[in-house]
Amino acid sequence: MRFMMLMIPLGYETAPPDVQLDPERVAAMMKYNEALKEAGVLITLDGLHPPSVGARVSFAGGKPVVTDGPFTEAKEVLGGYWMINVKSKAEAIDWAKRCPASSNEIIEIRQVQEMSDFSPEVQQAAAGFTELQAKPGR
Repeated sequence: MRFMMLMIPLGYETAPPDVQLDPERVAAMMKYNEALKEAGVLITLDGLHPPSVGARVSFAGGKPVVTDGPFTEAKEVLGGYWMINVKSKAEAIDWAKRCPASSNEIIEIRQVQEMSDFSPEVQQAAAGFTELQAKPGR
């Protein structure tokens, strides 16, 4: 089963565009990332720039409206993610508990939807979805 572990650093919603990372925290996180890789469960991972340099596209009224960051109404934003492949939700939780996160960080765990989770009608409507997914090296 694939799970996405979403890092939510509290306060990141107001981080400046040039936010500086603590090298010691990065080194600790790298050890964790390497443990995920060595265990054979890591699919991919990335950190995200703060919302102050992002944009949102909303569709109220059926028309796209672009809002540049920062987003004043945001209470929690993503700082990064890991995609892992494990046997169960319990195993995903166990990996999240091992993360060297600080007291102002939360990890949300979400299982990735698989085609087999859906009815035959939905699977038929989504025919070709697998071919759309990004391949390594792209």
